[in-house]
Amino acid sequence: MTPTRIPIGPQHPLLKEPLSINLSVSGETVLGADLRIGYVHRGIEKLAQQRTYIQNVHLVERVCGICSQAHTTTFCLSVEKLAGIEVPRRAQYIRMLLCELERIHSHLLWLGVLSEAIGFTTIFMYAWRDREIILDLMEDLSGGRVSHSATSIGGVRIDLTPDHERYVQTNLAEFEEQLKLFRDMVLHDRNFQARTRRLGVMGGDLVHRLGLVGPTARASGCTLDIRKQQPYLAYEEMDFQVITGTGGDVWCRAHTRLAEIDESLKIVHQILDGLPEGEVQVRAPRRVPAGEVTTRIEAPRGELFYYVRSDGSDTPARVKVRTPTLPTLASLPHLLSGVQTADVAAVIAGADLCIACADR
Repeated sequence: MTPTRIPIGPQHPLLKEPLSINLSVSGETVLGADLRIGYVHRGIEKLAQQRTYIQNVHLVERVCGICSQAHTTTFCLSVEKLAGIEVPRRAQYIRMLLCELERIHSHLLWLGVLSEAIGFTTIFMYAWRDREIILDLMEDLSGGRVSHSATSIGGVRIDLTPDHERYVQTNLAEFEEQLKLFRDMVLHDRNFQARTRRLGVMGGDLVHRLGLVGPTARASGCTLDIRKQQPYLAYEEMDFQVITGTGGDVWCRAHTRLAEIDESLKIVHQILDGLPEGEVQVRAPRRVPAGEVTTRIEAPRGELFYYVRSDGSDTPARVKVRTPTLPTLASLPHLLSGVQTADVAAVIAGADLCIACADR
C-alpha cells in the first residue's frame, strides 16, 4: 500500500502555535513525520545586538510568554557575571519565587492542553481555572500576568510586603486543595491512563542522543536538573527532590510534571519562610566589561542556555539562546513513528512544545 501524506499545520485545531507536521501514514499507522518550523521567527538574537543591555532585559522577556521570567533571569545572570555584580540575597529569593510560580503555571497549562487533545475537556477547564490562581499571584507581585518586568540587571524591581506574603500563602493553600483532583485523574482514572500509557515512549538512549532536557527527559530516567547539578540564585539552600520516572511515555510525563508542582510548592513555602532582609537592587554599570559567559538555568521545560559576549560597550556583541524545545522537536518524528493516527494529538500535546521559544 502506498503511504498517504497527511499535513498538520501550520494552522490546525490541534496546535496552539504554528508548526508544520507532514505525516506519512499507511492505513491507521504513522510511518514517519517531517517537521517545518520558522513561522514565527522574529530575529530576537540579532535585535539584541542593536539594543543596550537594559533594553534587552525587556526584549528577551518576549521570547516566550509562558517562561518570560526564566529568560530574563538567565540573561540578567549572564550580564551580572560579566560585570562582576553581586545580587542581594533578597533579590535572589524573589527571583526564585517568580521562577517557581512560573513553573507551576507552565505545567498546569501543559496538563490542560494535553487533556483537551485527548478529549478531557473538563480537566482542561479545571487546569486552566486553577492556573489563574498562580497567574493572579504573579500579577499581584509584579503587576503583569505574561510579561512581569520584575527582574533587572542587579536585582529585581519589586519587593515583597507582609501583605504580599500573606496573600501568596492564602492562595497557595486553596491551590493545593485543587491539586488533589489532578492527582486522582492521573493516578486512578482508567480512561486517562488508556489514552496515555505506553504512548510516545522515549527511551533513555534517545534522550541522551538528542540532548533532551527537563520533565520530558526526567520522565525517561534522566536525573539532570540544573537547580541541583549546577545551582544558581539560592537553590542550594532549598530542600527539594528531583522527580524522575522510568516509563518514558505520555502518562509518565504527566505524572512527573504533577510531582514537580508539589516540589515547586515546597520551594515557594521555603522562600516565604526564609526570605532574607535587605536591599533588592544594586547599581549596575551601563557598559559591561569585555568578555563572554554562558549561563544555564532550569526553565519550566528544561535547561535554558544563554551565551552573552561583550565588547566593552553598552550593547552586547552576541547573544545566543538555546531553548529546551529544540531537542524535543527533533524527537517528534521518533515518537510519532508507529503510533495510530488517533494518538497523534496526544503525542504532540504531550511533548510540551513552545514554538515561540524555538523560532525566536
